Amino acid sequence: MKDGYPKVKTIIDRDCIKCHSLSSGLRIPALTTYEEVKRVVGTDLGESIKKLARVSHIHLFGISFIFLTTGLIFSLSTMNAYLKFASVTVTFLAIWLDIGSWWLTKYKPVYAHVVIIGGLLMGLSLAIQICFSLYEMWLKDDRLGSNSCG
Repeated sequence: MKDGYPKVKTIIDRDCIKCHSLSSGLRIPALTTYEEVKRVVGTDLGESIKKLARVSHIHLFGISFIFLTTGLIFSLSTMNAYLKFASVTVTFLAIWLDIGSWWLTKYKPVYAHVVIIGGLLMGLSLAIQICFSLYEMWLKDDRLGSNSCG
């Protein structure tokens, strides 16, 4: 707010203006006027609606195909059926949570926290699927139950 700027200006003049001015020669934003400070500290609401639609479309369909592939491989594992179902379901719900929160963040920045939660859930469930599948394919000792001829 412009009313509180004089209080902040004294701090900026004392601690910041050395580097944050045009005369410093550095390629960092100048903080010599209220408008310059406002531009730097303003809330970033992200990309335009057009770009957000394009990026979310690409991510939603592209990542979903990756999740479909890993989910199909994981569904063939020997893990408990309920745990397989939960892991695959969480992965697909998390991508909707993640990408949906991009849109919500556009209007309420507090939803940026949901982006992090969605990404975390997506990463964890995908890691479980990949690691367990690779373990069973490469490391699990399956000599007792295999029908191999060797």
